[in-house]
Amino acid sequence: MKANSLNTLAWHKLKKNRLALFSLFFIVACVFMGVFAVVLNPDGSPMANEMHIELATQSPLTKVVFLEIPKEDVKQVSFLKGLFFGKPLAVKRIPIDKYTEIKNGISYFPYQSELATTHKGVCQITTQTFWLGTDKYGRDLLSRILYGIRISLSVGFIAVLISLLIGISLGLIAGYFRGRTDDVIMWFVNVIWSIPTLLMVIAITLALGKGFWQVFVAVGLTMWVEVARIVRGQVLVIRELEYVEAGKALAFKSFRIIFKHILPNVIGPVIVISAANFAAAILIEAGLSFLGIGAQPPIPSWGGMIKDHYSYIIMDKAYLAIIPGMAIMSLVLAFMLLGNGLRDAFDVKN
Repeated sequence: MKANSLNTLAWHKLKKNRLALFSLFFIVACVFMGVFAVVLNPDGSPMANEMHIELATQSPLTKVVFLEIPKEDVKQVSFLKGLFFGKPLAVKRIPIDKYTEIKNGISYFPYQSELATTHKGVCQITTQTFWLGTDKYGRDLLSRILYGIRISLSVGFIAVLISLLIGISLGLIAGYFRGRTDDVIMWFVNVIWSIPTLLMVIAITLALGKGFWQVFVAVGLTMWVEVARIVRGQVLVIRELEYVEAGKALAFKSFRIIFKHILPNVIGPVIVISAANFAAAILIEAGLSFLGIGAQPPIPSWGGMIKDHYSYIIMDKAYLAIIPGMAIMSLVLAFMLLGNGLRDAFDVKN
């Protein structure tokens, strides 16, 4: 059989699990939307942060007419930066109710105003549909939801990467060398394990300061414990197998045995736990943003959106908090279903 036959069998098992396969495609679609959020967004400004206070809490499918007046001084950004992070608007956009063309300009009534205003010079009239409405600051909710995908996936990816680097390293060392090394590492693991995750994240965040990058570190430093325990348990079994004993008999260095012969055989369980950790990281980031110590405004975090609009739940604008809440739930559920599917796929007993 081929060397990658176990991985091939796992993939075939995963394809038979419709929920897990659908979750995988959903996550891939979310990654695509997160990477190209600026291109897909109706609001292409940095952080999807174009505000129009007079348009606050507009209902979904609201159409608004805008008067666009070119700006004289616009900060230029590179093509790639504008593609992935947005660029300042080249026009000043004014929402209006109605307008009349006059010689060398336009006469218009600003949105919900009875005072006519005249503009002479170059201008343009456009219409925008707010598919999910606007938030309490008059920003396009759809644009901020799409941009929020990038924030959640970024936190999940970096946090899981940090947890894997620490957890796999300590788990391999503890399981392979055992003895006093194992005792010291497991004592440290048990100490960290006994501290409630959310309290530790809050403590680390307060110590490092509030901000986007601090959330990466705070969440990642609390997720490595479970990875280390699982890797250690796998290594304790694998190190007693014949091919590891053969490597020792051939005088292979411990580094080579650990990373070339043991590590590839613990990847399966690590992938499964990574999917669960990804979901947990998204939830923790949303919770921190809701508490005000996560991603700071104007970064469009889903948790921050719920924090801004949770008071609207008892009003007729409940969707302002429900939509980001549903986004969090769907992405977390997708990772959990994918993790369950991977667990079943890598289970050699099935």
